[in-house]
Amino acid sequence: MRQQESTQIYDDINITPMLDLAYVLLIIFIIMTTASVQGILVNLPQASSSPSLNKPQTKAITITAEGTIYLDTYPVTMDQLEQSLRQYKAVNPQIPVIVKGDASVQYQVVITVLDLLGRLEITQIGLVTEKIVS
Repeated sequence: MRQQESTQIYDDINITPMLDLAYVLLIIFIIMTTASVQGILVNLPQASSSPSLNKPQTKAITITAEGTIYLDTYPVTMDQLEQSLRQYKAVNPQIPVIVKGDASVQYQVVITVLDLLGRLEITQIGLVTEKIVS
């Protein structure tokens, strides 16, 4: 009787061990990729101290809901903003500037910044808006 059971042919494949192996490999892959993203300490080569020609020159002026004005990521007053923009314009007369104003900011603050840009004769101005997704 025993011999008859061993000669029985199975027509389906048990894939449970293959799925277990796939899940283990997936977990190992996830762990290894997240560990490598954190980085390995290396000594990077030094570049020349001359400024790169590909460095973006665009300046961003951000106006928060409270009316605080930032030039790039630094908070500034209107006088500091004017002084900084004058310096940047002296280096690059065609400097592009983007203005990002919070939707709830007083309209007068944005107009004051745009007026300043006009007085400094900065003509490449962009207003950042959010795209409406339908």
